[in-house]
Order: sequence, then C-alpha cells, then structure tokens
Amino acid sequence: MREQAIQEPASNDSLADAQRATTAALLAECGPDGHWIGELSTSALSTATAVMALEWMQRARPELRPTLRLLIENGLHWLARHQNRDGGWGDTVLSMSNIATTMLCDASFRAVDTERYANLLHRSRAWIDAAGGVPALRKRYGKDKTFSVPILTHCALGGVVPWTEVMSLPFELGCLPHRFFQWIRLPVVSYALPALIAIGQLVHTRRPSWNPVLRKVRNLARPKTLDLLTAIQPTSGGFLEAAPLTSFVTMSLAGMGLAQHEVAEKGLQFLIDSVRPDGSWPIDTNLATWVTTLSVNALEENSITPEHAELLLRWLLGQQYRSIHPYTQAAPGGWAWTNLSGGVPDADDTPGAMLAVIKLAGRLGGRDAALESAARESLEAAATWLLDLQNRDGGWPTFCRGWGALPFDRSSNDLTAHALRALHAAQVFDSSVVDERRAATARERGLRFLKKNQGGEGAWRPLWFGNQHARDDENPVYGTSKVLVMAAELGFPTEIDSEKGARWLAGIQNADGGWGGAEGCPSSIEETALATEALLEMGDDGRVAADRGLRYLGQAVRDGRWRNVSPIGFYFAKLWYFERLYPMIFTTSAMNRARKLRRTPDNTKPSVTGGSPH
Repeated sequence: MREQAIQEPASNDSLADAQRATTAALLAECGPDGHWIGELSTSALSTATAVMALEWMQRARPELRPTLRLLIENGLHWLARHQNRDGGWGDTVLSMSNIATTMLCDASFRAVDTERYANLLHRSRAWIDAAGGVPALRKRYGKDKTFSVPILTHCALGGVVPWTEVMSLPFELGCLPHRFFQWIRLPVVSYALPALIAIGQLVHTRRPSWNPVLRKVRNLARPKTLDLLTAIQPTSGGFLEAAPLTSFVTMSLAGMGLAQHEVAEKGLQFLIDSVRPDGSWPIDTNLATWVTTLSVNALEENSITPEHAELLLRWLLGQQYRSIHPYTQAAPGGWAWTNLSGGVPDADDTPGAMLAVIKLAGRLGGRDAALESAARESLEAAATWLLDLQNRDGGWPTFCRGWGALPFDRSSNDLTAHALRALHAAQVFDSSVVDERRAATARERGLRFLKKNQGGEGAWRPLWFGNQHARDDENPVYGTSKVLVMAAELGFPTEIDSEKGARWLAGIQNADGGWGGAEGCPSSIEETALATEALLEMGDDGRVAADRGLRYLGQAVRDGRWRNVSPIGFYFAKLWYFERLYPMIFTTSAMNRARKLRRTPDNTKPSVTGGSPH
C-alpha cells in the first residue's frame, strides 16, 4: 500500500519550483479576453487542400484571380519548403511522410504549376509509387470513406487519378430526416455530411450512375441537399472550423460549376480569413474552449483569482449550446472545442467544460449567487446531455448516439472515462444537478464498457490521440492515463482492473524516466506528463515510476524543453496535429497533482504489485 506522500522528484523544493514556474507560464498564456486560445500546428494537408480549392475557384471565376493567385503561390511555396527529405509530406512539420498528405500535396502542385516544381514532383511521385499509391491510400482508411474519397476527389481535380477511382457517395440520403442517419450506415462518419453532399454531387456530375432510376433520384435530390448544405454551414463559412473539410466542399462546388453558390463563396472567404502570414493553413482555427478547460483543470484552484474565475466562468457558460445544433441535431447542453461558429458539441469537450465549471464555481466563494446558480443549471443541462448520449454498449461516442458503423463514430475509452469523471464530479459538487438513478446506471454501464475494452496487457486505447512511432499509430499511454485518473477520482471502482493498467503503464517507462505513446516509443513531454499524473496514486511501483517521471519533467522545465510539442493529436481519421499549449498544460497538471498529494494526508490506495519498471 502507498502509505506516504509522494517524494520530491529531485532536490528539495524542486517540485515546488517547477510547479510555480509552470503555473506562472500557463497563466501568462491567457488571451486578452481572459481565456486561453492556443495555437494549432500548421498543416501540409490543410494547405494542400486550400490551394486546390482556391485554384478551382479562380478557374471558375476569373475576377477572383488577382486576390487568389498570391494565396495559391504562397501556399505552394510553403509546401515546397516543408517537403520531407524522403520526398513526401506529413500532416505537421514534425510528422513522418504519409500517403494521404503526400498525394494531396502532389496533386495541388500538378494542378497549378508542374514546370517550376518539376524536381519536387519527381521526388513526390517516387515516394507515392514506393508507398503503393491509390491502393495504399484505401488500405490506410479501410471501410471509412470519410477521407479516402475526398482525397481521391482532390487528386482527380488535380488530374492525377481518373474519376473512375473515385467512389460515388450516396448524397441523396441527405434528404432523409437526421434521425435515420444512425440506421442507414453511411460510408462517412457523422461529422462529414458536408463532404458527403458536395463530393457526392461532384462525382455524380463527372460520372453519373449507369442506373437510370438512381440517376434520376440523384438529380431530384440535388436542390434539396444543396439547401441542407447551406443550412448547416456556420456563419464563419468553415465547416467544423476546419480548412480541409471546407476546402473539399468548396473545390467540389467549383468543380461542378457552382463556384458562385453561397456555400462556395462563404467557404472561400473562410479560407482567405484563416490563412497564416507564412502562407499556410492550420488544421483548425483554434481549440479555445478545449485548451481553456484543460488549463483551468490543470491549475490549482487558488492559482486563479476570484475575479479571473468569474470572468472565465461567464465565458464558459456562454459557450454552452442552448439550442439544437443545426449540424448534428445535438440537443442543448453540450460544449464544442472552439468558441467559433463551426464547432460541434461533443463528449470530450463537454466533460472538460463541466469539470472547469465546477472548479471555477467553487473559486467564487459565494461572491455571486446568481452566477453560481447559473453554473448549477449549466451542469444539470450538461449532465443530462451526457447521459442521453451514452451508447447501448455503455460507452460514449463523440458526437451522435448510435452511429457505430465507422471507428470515429463508435464509443471510445478516452471519452467514456472523461464522461464518467465529469458526472461523478458533478454529483460531488451538487447532487441535485445529476439524476442519481440515471447516473448510477450510466456509471455501471460505462465501467463495464471499459472492462470489456481493456487490453490483455492492461492498457486502454483512445480514439482522439495517437503516436506516429507506435504500431497502428495508437497511443495506449494516453488512453490508459485517462482511465486511471478517472479511476482514482471515483475511488478505484472494482469493476475495472486499475492495478493491471498501472502495472502496464509503469512497466513501459523509458530509461530516461519519460514515456512515449507506447512501449519503445521516444519520450515526449505530453505523454510523460499524462502517465506521471496517472501513476501518482497507484501504489508503490506507480509512485516510483511517477517520481521518475516528475524528475524528467522537472529537468525539462529547468532547461525549457517542457514547451516542446509532439504530434499526438488526431483531428479526425488519422489526420495529425499538435497544439502548442498541450505540453505546458499537461506538465502543469502533473506538477499540481503531485504537490496536492504531498500536502494531503494519504489515503489507502490499491497496491500495484510486481517488480519495479526497471
């Protein structure tokens, strides 16, 4: 049993020094409005798709050429500067080359300028051929057509692949009421409805069905589905605030002669507005709500002044959706990852926001009864939203209940752990905000889901995070860490084997004291901080491993490496990103949890048996 507080990770007061330094640095990252905004990685994939969309818009509308030509040239110059040595491109400047991004970049250059970039294109074509070309792309995504079909559409518009390679999408199904979508097993995930409609119509235009009945049905469905596309486009013009999805829609409309359609014009304006000074595009505009809730939850409560807490709480409550979302038809009560119009409420940002609301409301100290009441009402709506979203298998999906045909619509371990943690915290904060009976049933079902999905070695695999050095790009360190933190806060429920998960996590610690995404992966700040925090309360071996992790992080804080980013995030279907604030937030969270445990009388925790990790 762990019967003493966590020891100092290095010399006396080093943990306290690191905790103060990380807290001050993270607070300094607040934006002018008092919340965090962060900075997402620039993306070769986003830049390539934006260039193709702009190219097709200027072809269809010559009057736009003076405006768009410079953006296209700057985008190509950025891509040329960031081609990997092997001739391919990765999703971020820190990513290995992959078939999807390389095919997109290659097609964008070929669509615009083959002569000036002949040498670059020779190298990219050699990489694509060696990687396996179109068959390799299809293998990468399997049954999920969410990205393979848009990528092949992009390549067809660039003249790289024939239209016969592009699968026809059943855009006519968009005419059905949304409630039927979970039953008809669409070939794309729930968030890709705009691509289904726009690309489906483009393929129908270029390669109509040989079946006269289906051809007529699709012709009749075009006006109604275009109306739907218009209705679900956010005011910013950016679908999900994402350059790739918006670009795919925009280039498809331009490619079938609809460059002057309202959706194409708003999509074009979004791309113009979101380009960065260096000529590139990020994977998404920002994760402001997500990084704000992560930051609040990482900080000690007394690090946030009551005045700042009030400002943050009002801002967070203002981001909660109070009406049915036009895109996914999500009920009121959830939060999205961003404060911008293209966000969609989901089961990761909502639990994060709930935990932050609880912490901020507690920090008010009774100074604003009306605001505290609003916080309780917000939590009640969010808890109901989460409970209603839980799938039949007991897990939580990302956006829509019941969409289980494709991986990114299924229940996942990381989201399920986060939802259980938030519901438990809400009950502890104020039992009246959560239906006790429903919460108990949800907890039982959620834990059963996690038990079923724990790997034989003890790990849990997440949905929204990966590691490019790991087998199948998975990140079991992230998934296991999130489940163990939840388990600690719920009092180590016996339904799941926390000890086995902790033994696995401690056992794969690297010799330098850090962790990567899986066994044998190079250490990163993000993954080391996550694993360290998860093991702080996990018995003797967990404490030993956590202590070594704290030493690793403490040294990284002292020499400045704690700000180094790694591409561990998935932004939909193996589309990688990194976020500048992730290493800072995760390190601050680990330091603060360690300091809190040192100051708190120890409770009995389950022992993690077995030998030490090294």
